Amino acid sequence: MEKSTALSIPATALTALALVVGLAVGFLAGPSIVGAPGQTITYTTYLGQGRTVTVTVTVTGATSPIELSGEIEIDGSSTVYPITEAAATAFMQKYPRVSITVGISGTGGGFKRFVVGEIDINDASRPILKAEHEKAVKNGVEWIEVPLAIDALVVAVNRENDWVQCITISELRKIWEPNSNVRMWSDVRPEWPNQPIKLYGPGPDSGTFDYFTERVVGKTKASRTDYVASEDDNVLVAGVEAEKYALGYFGYAYYPEAKDKIRPLLIKDDLAGGECVEPSDETASTFEYPLARPLFIYVNKGSWETKPHLREFVIFYVENGAGFARQVGYTPMPEHYYRKAAALLRAGILDGLYELTALKNKNAGPH
Repeated sequence: MEKSTALSIPATALTALALVVGLAVGFLAGPSIVGAPGQTITYTTYLGQGRTVTVTVTVTGATSPIELSGEIEIDGSSTVYPITEAAATAFMQKYPRVSITVGISGTGGGFKRFVVGEIDINDASRPILKAEHEKAVKNGVEWIEVPLAIDALVVAVNRENDWVQCITISELRKIWEPNSNVRMWSDVRPEWPNQPIKLYGPGPDSGTFDYFTERVVGKTKASRTDYVASEDDNVLVAGVEAEKYALGYFGYAYYPEAKDKIRPLLIKDDLAGGECVEPSDETASTFEYPLARPLFIYVNKGSWETKPHLREFVIFYVENGAGFARQVGYTPMPEHYYRKAAALLRAGILDGLYELTALKNKNAGPH
């Protein structure tokens, strides 16, 4: 039976320089922490940049449920929204005296509120930008960066589109770059219809917009502006569904419910000599799919320190992250990540979680 845990951390943990990744009780590949009451388990994990931390876990008997109450305000990415909403709903069922509100103003819109201390958590479909970082520092806002799942951006067309199955990164750049001359499908490839492309995509406050423009166009926020923009991915799906000559992009989680109404394109990274790849859990988890990316929540450290109900929510979210990701159609991080990250958070170790994912995605965004 899984037991609740109490954790202590050696004073020298954060200064250890040895690169030790193995875990003494199979923590890397096994289930959650288990053991007989009173048993002490010690493991060391690598946080990146030569840093390691050693955590000692003492297994205790079961305790009475914690009585939690209070409010948590979350805003940000429409892409991350489904998984956060699932976590919030499950947590409020467990702790009915906790109230969690989840908004959708886009990653950038959420960060505008987060860096001035207006919200407890920002859902983000990209890492925090340098300018946002600097504003947060200026306002005395510190944060915890928590990776939660992997998303694949879907580039989709109408179901009646029978002329394109695979599109290249170069062609997407030609379509979406600022001052693009592409007006007709035939402007991309001469054999495609001489019909206007109706474009749909996220607005400039969206992390999906930031990621797509950086990955495809080559510069964050560089995009043509003559398209239908929305921070709500449901609006983009509906637009592509309604227009025969439409093309749009949005988060993968919004695709499964619409798979009978729209069609995802295979993507070829011709700049790297890649092949046409379909978006899927498998291709996203390996980053074989060119438009795969990690998803995050950013937690205000001040809220973490003063709101026990927020701490429990974040740890609950991480502990159950793989299940929530699958529930809403995202690709989970490696299983060991969630166990290790939750244990470190309970131990009060709030940095280095991104390194735990062991992702080798060169296009995850600035860090």
